[in-house]
Amino acid sequence: MVVDLNVVKKDPEVIAFIRQADRYLEVLGYTEHGERHARLIAKNARMILFELGYNERLCELAAIAGYLHDIGNVVTRERHEQSSALIARDVLSRLKMPPEEIAEIVSAIGNHHEENGSPISEISAALILADKADVHQSRVRNPEFIKFDIHDRVNFAVKKSVLIVNRRDRKITFNLNIDTSIAPVMDYFEIFLSRMIISRRAADFLGCRFELIINNARII
Repeated sequence: MVVDLNVVKKDPEVIAFIRQADRYLEVLGYTEHGERHARLIAKNARMILFELGYNERLCELAAIAGYLHDIGNVVTRERHEQSSALIARDVLSRLKMPPEEIAEIVSAIGNHHEENGSPISEISAALILADKADVHQSRVRNPEFIKFDIHDRVNFAVKKSVLIVNRRDRKITFNLNIDTSIAPVMDYFEIFLSRMIISRRAADFLGCRFELIINNARII
């Protein structure tokens, strides 16, 4: 059996761990990191490599990495990229994925976090870009918190977030529409600068230029 994203999504352990991880993060006051986030990152990681012309199996591995990249939050938020990689290894080994493919996915997941990660492969670069692009008001659990928490405020201010890949021009764009009456653009940079830096490095790894557009104005 070839292990694909559909197989991974239906695995009872994966389902339980992602749901429980999201519940733990909700208790800690984090934005949504559940199945919606996992599905979106899987979709966009696959899309990035597909649009850039990579082969179908590599695109599928990127999707699997995207779906599992935050599963380690079930253990703890601290160093979750490492626990996510180890849990993904156990799941994929049990599902009989070839070790070479597991290695690709594990290293991508282990390097997706902006604080200590690096784009070390095509899969990891796609995962980083897909993950950092998910900024949107739908991730905010309680709009009342935007008065007190800058992360909730910035996410809630983002009315539209689109990830665009232009193969011809070798350009990857984050296009955001931010309600500046909720959060000024500077708030976005205050908390997301490190994410933009690793996103630019990921785009560079894929031979692309990174571009950030906010409210129709090119910022980067």
